[in-house]
Amino acid sequence: YLLFASGDFVKVYSVSTEETVLLMGGHADLVTGIQLNPHNHMQLYSSSLDGTIKLWDFMDGIPIKTFTVGYKLLALYTPASAEDSVFVVIPKKGERDTFQLVSVKLTKGAGQDLEGKELSVVLDGVSASMKHIAFGREGAYVVSVKDVNLQVYFFKRKLLNRFSLSTVKTKGGDNHFSCVVCHPTEDCIATGHADGKIRLWRNFHHRKEYTYSTLHWHHDIVMDLAFSMEGTRLLSGGVESVLVQWHNESSCQKDFLPRLGSPIEYISMSSDGALCCTLHSDNRITLINSNLRFSRSIQGLIKSRDVKTGLVVDPRTKALVLNGEPGHLQFYSLQSDQQLFSLDIVQRQYIHQAGLKQSDLVKVAFSAQGTWLATVEESEEVTDPELQLKLWFYNEETQSFKLNTRINTPHDNHITDMCFRDMDELGEDSLILVTTGRDCVFKVWVMVEDTDPEAQQSVSWSCDFVGSYHNHQATNCCFSEDGSLLAVTFEEIVTVWDSLTWELKCTFCHPPGNIRNICFGRLTCSKYLVGATDYGFLCCWNLLTCALEWSAHLNVVVLQPDPLSEHIAAVSWLSKESSLFVFKPNEPRPIYIQRNLCKEKILLAAFVPRDEPEIVSSEKHLWLRKSQLFFLTDTQELMTLSTKSLEERLTPSSKQLAVEESLPVTPFSLLLGKHRRQQAQEDTGLGKPLVHNKQEQASPAVKELLHTPAHVLPSASFLCTIFINSLLISKENKSAEVADEVEMESEKAEDDSDEEDVTAMEQENASHMELLGEMTCKLSKSQEKELRKIRKMDYSWISAF
Repeated sequence: YLLFASGDFVKVYSVSTEETVLLMGGHADLVTGIQLNPHNHMQLYSSSLDGTIKLWDFMDGIPIKTFTVGYKLLALYTPASAEDSVFVVIPKKGERDTFQLVSVKLTKGAGQDLEGKELSVVLDGVSASMKHIAFGREGAYVVSVKDVNLQVYFFKRKLLNRFSLSTVKTKGGDNHFSCVVCHPTEDCIATGHADGKIRLWRNFHHRKEYTYSTLHWHHDIVMDLAFSMEGTRLLSGGVESVLVQWHNESSCQKDFLPRLGSPIEYISMSSDGALCCTLHSDNRITLINSNLRFSRSIQGLIKSRDVKTGLVVDPRTKALVLNGEPGHLQFYSLQSDQQLFSLDIVQRQYIHQAGLKQSDLVKVAFSAQGTWLATVEESEEVTDPELQLKLWFYNEETQSFKLNTRINTPHDNHITDMCFRDMDELGEDSLILVTTGRDCVFKVWVMVEDTDPEAQQSVSWSCDFVGSYHNHQATNCCFSEDGSLLAVTFEEIVTVWDSLTWELKCTFCHPPGNIRNICFGRLTCSKYLVGATDYGFLCCWNLLTCALEWSAHLNVVVLQPDPLSEHIAAVSWLSKESSLFVFKPNEPRPIYIQRNLCKEKILLAAFVPRDEPEIVSSEKHLWLRKSQLFFLTDTQELMTLSTKSLEERLTPSSKQLAVEESLPVTPFSLLLGKHRRQQAQEDTGLGKPLVHNKQEQASPAVKELLHTPAHVLPSASFLCTIFINSLLISKENKSAEVADEVEMESEKAEDDSDEEDVTAMEQENASHMELLGEMTCKLSKSQEKELRKIRKMDYSWISAF
């Protein structure tokens, strides 16, 4: 298994099946470190900024213990020499940007939540990065690097040695430390530096007699180092996207694995030495064999330099589409949390050189059914950019997009927005693409028959109409739901056009400030047009009355309509916090407000339609029933709103381990199920009532006891009280059960024979009347029939009173 931290979660990935096996969650903030328990390799420690350390059984995904430290934990270390303690990096009290390495004693107790308040400081003035601290052979010493200083602390002798390098940069050299790692079997320290050098330190037990040798291949900063398990090989990686393997600490003996795609940030070795993995800056993990051969990769959401395309949803796969690698478009599956594929749009080799002006992807739009894709690429020139508009058609046979039309210089200046007309694509005449540009025009592109005899396709795209308004720059565009109207913003003015005749229908404005975002209402709110200005106003215009319906003072940076409902999500940025407002255009009051959604600035948002409408228990989350809302922050973190709490989203381990119908069918389960069905049929045939023990099924204590693995259960004395209490029946339940039994027996006796029932009733009535000394009269057949109906009626509900 490969374990890695991802946001607030820890993911367990199977190397053999290449799938994510478990998603372990429970931390309330970013997970900053994960380490295997050196005394039990089936357990894992994790630390988080929420101030807790969790011990997991990662085979079952069960949290065993939670230790509350109370400080932000920035890094975690678990050397084998420390039996009942771990080491963490925490901020120093009263000092800003100063950190210290402390030892946390893990207290033992019966409960799951424990305190870890017993701290002892080991080193002061350390770096917050996990790569700047390493523990030596058998945990005898700890090494810390910061700037140009290296310090070694020996635990037994309680001795601290400090070593410094020169801060003077000569001949392009830079001695600043970037990472540190210790040899597993020898007293040797390997450090990486900002100038690409690797230093191997020895004899550091003495302050003046220490020595170091230098290895040099990287031309820039060494991002990370890792020794093999036996210590005969040293791996290094950096911005060159090349993994270098050094043999026997010699600069002459080295191997390379080049073209790994992006800079290497972390390197990790497996415990058996058979595999190593590298974490890259584009959010990708590469698995590499011990012979330095590529094995496989796990690609997450690629972190692009700048997401210029926005968040777009592919109508076919419901994948998020946005900038990926330079010049590429990534299709990211939200269900599997992996990249589906990457589409090369620019089709040029990207050169990693600072200051070089290169073409990049800036705009993306899909047609309603996802059969057509429009992309815009432009060079980074500010004054005279090189523009290309490309139209791609989805080929069902190859299951990929194929370039149909390339249009050079579609506008004379930067393209600001584009959109398809969302109508039925069966008729080719209805498919229209609109682009807006800083050249003060918007252009309408339509499909025409390709007259070129050598052309491989039957249709291509050409310009059909050019519109403008008083020489203002065109900034945004969108079609109404039925496609009959087109709204185009020209700085402060919103213009509405007929999409059939391209006649200007009306204009709106709300000065001061330019229009930042616009969108039409949908379904019952299709008569409204909503816009946000860069001066902090949210406006709603009525298209029937051509008047302003309402406006609100709100600094909206993102305006996103839900394609399946009338709801519109508006994200504001004020006082360094992002807030969410969800509203319907026909109602000026929001139906949902979430203030302080996150501290980062939200740049983009998208509604992704659900496969099936979700059952929402809370009324305030009804607007999320058909679609799910995703955000992208300025730190390129993808976030979403959930209708469920953390406990509901994470499947409890007891449910995962329970033998239920949802688990895979085995021959034993088939045999057992068949036996139970036969037994139930026999009992029913014999007239035995099927009585289920509801109390046992509803008891969580019994479930936990029966389905939790024995090696993670607390002591029997701790569980005894909970288990006994769960078996006890309250008085109310007991009286209800007695009433049910009496009623069941009486119904059974009545159903045996109607004649016996009538006779028994007559005898009973006669005996009672004789005791009272009164004469009885015989009932008629109709009265007897009515009396039998009354006897068979269920009066058990009276017992509740």
